[in-house]
Amino acid sequence: MTDIREHKQSAVQGSKFSLTGSTMALTDELVSLSLRPAIDVGPEPHRKPLSEAEVEMLANRLLDESTGAPLWIFAYGSLIWKPDFDAVESQHGAARGWHRSFCLQMTRWRGTRAQPGLMMALDRGGRCNGVVFRLADDDRLGQIRRLIRREVGTIEDAATVRWIPVATPHGLVRALVFWAGPKGERVSRKLPLETVAQVLARACGHMGSCAEYLYLTVKHLEERGIRDRNLWRLQKLVAAELVAIHGLNPAAGSH
Repeated sequence: MTDIREHKQSAVQGSKFSLTGSTMALTDELVSLSLRPAIDVGPEPHRKPLSEAEVEMLANRLLDESTGAPLWIFAYGSLIWKPDFDAVESQHGAARGWHRSFCLQMTRWRGTRAQPGLMMALDRGGRCNGVVFRLADDDRLGQIRRLIRREVGTIEDAATVRWIPVATPHGLVRALVFWAGPKGERVSRKLPLETVAQVLARACGHMGSCAEYLYLTVKHLEERGIRDRNLWRLQKLVAAELVAIHGLNPAAGSH
């Protein structure tokens, strides 16, 4: 662990990191400092994973609910930059009545039980600009299964899968979205962005760090011409946290 830390520090020795300006303050170099090895200890004991039968039941229900119409998936986070489906079309989409929120505590994947992280979900209110993907009609059931295995861990999580209207340049589409309106003891709503930034800058699990997740989301939104005001401010706050944690030299100007 010490060797990894020393290697990371030497990679940024003498570097200055801009916390202002129009370019991202959160950089590859800063994100690398948030990464560390972690062991996957498996699901929490009180959370029962979906069985294959339950996956099949949910997949068939969603297939029936798609009513044979084009199947759209609304992506607002990692599905934008790490999709797990075969898309034949994508468009900008706006989900009115929803907004991105790091409101779901996680102790696996990008966090641990010792240092929990926060996962992004959709919460009620506002507007979320993202991307809608139209799935290929071939093997629609199989693609839905893949999405469920990736996005839905337990029966309780299945309640966050819903159909929402999404505005596109060519009109409204009915799209499937994951992690919309989560409930339960893991949900913490309306956390100050400063508090969220403190968590994201420190949490890391076997799949990577929360800072990395934020960085990739903002980066790919920007590449598509989408700027989420809260995420943009949050990446600056996380960058500042990492600079402070690792005793680096912040620059006053832009890159």
